[in-house]
Order: sequence, then structure tokens, then C-alpha cells
Amino acid sequence: MQLDMAADELKSVLNRLRRAQGQISGVIRMIEEGKDCEDVVTQLAAASRALDRAGFSIIATGLEQCLTDEAQTPADKDRMRARLEKLFLSLA
Repeated sequence: MQLDMAADELKSVLNRLRRAQGQISGVIRMIEEGKDCEDVVTQLAAASRALDRAGFSIIATGLEQCLTDEAQTPADKDRMRARLEKLFLSLA
């Protein structure tokens, strides 16, 4: 399945990924500077949530495309459902 996102959805996902990238850079810097463990873990959790949200947004788009594609056969839909379920569970 190819990712086909509307411009606003793509922008949102990219913003979340960039936010996570910045947070991960911040975590690395914090560790290098010997910052407080609690602060490091808090920042790491925020990065993890940003990545999860980006992943869920991508999966939601895939689900939407899968459900609105009338041209698929029932067998195709079953295979796509299994693939999307596997992706979803990989983030859970």
C-alpha cells in the first residue's frame, strides 16, 4: 500500500516527526550534559508520544484509503486489514 496523504495530513505528520526529532536531539544533549534523570525520561516520553501520534496518523490514513477503495475484492480487503492490523499493533 502506497502512502497517499492530503497536504494538510502530510504537513501534520511531518511536523510531529520534526518535533520528535528535536526532542530526541534534546534528550541526547541532556544526557551528554548530565541532566536530571527525571527530566531526561520526561523528554524521552514526549518524543515517544510524538512518534506514536505520527504513526497512528499514517495508519489512520491507510485505513481510510482501504475502506474507501471500492475496487478491491473481499480477499484484497482481508489482506489489507491484516497488514493494517499488524502495523497498528507494532505501535501499541
